[in-house]
Amino acid sequence: MNTATYAELAASSDHAVAVTIAFVGGLIVAVGLIWAVRVGMRVMDKDTHHPAPEEQPHMPDTGPVREMREMREPDDVPVVSRDGQRLMPHELHRASTRTGKDQKPRRWSPGSSGSFGGGGLGRT
Repeated sequence: MNTATYAELAASSDHAVAVTIAFVGGLIVAVGLIWAVRVGMRVMDKDTHHPAPEEQPHMPDTGPVREMREMREPDDVPVVSRDGQRLMPHELHRASTRTGKDQKPRRWSPGSSGSFGGGGLGRT
């Protein structure tokens, strides 16, 4: 055998070793992932309480609950408090809206704002 043949044999054996190492590494990762999923499923089965059919949500005897829609008006927020200092968020009260006098919802009107610049209809 000449030196070229030895070099080819060495290169092919290095390639075979690299492929084998990559295959074994991939196999280890795949087995590890399968094991992790199985352990996770066992933990979920032990920890999670699955509700019985009678514990499931059900429709009320009176029928489905309907949505109530109304237009709300905001309370006026004073800029400063009584002692002249600015208001802090914790000083605002919780009931910040009330039922509006006009219950007709606002509608979009053509040519008004509604895009980034509000520049009209968007035609040139």
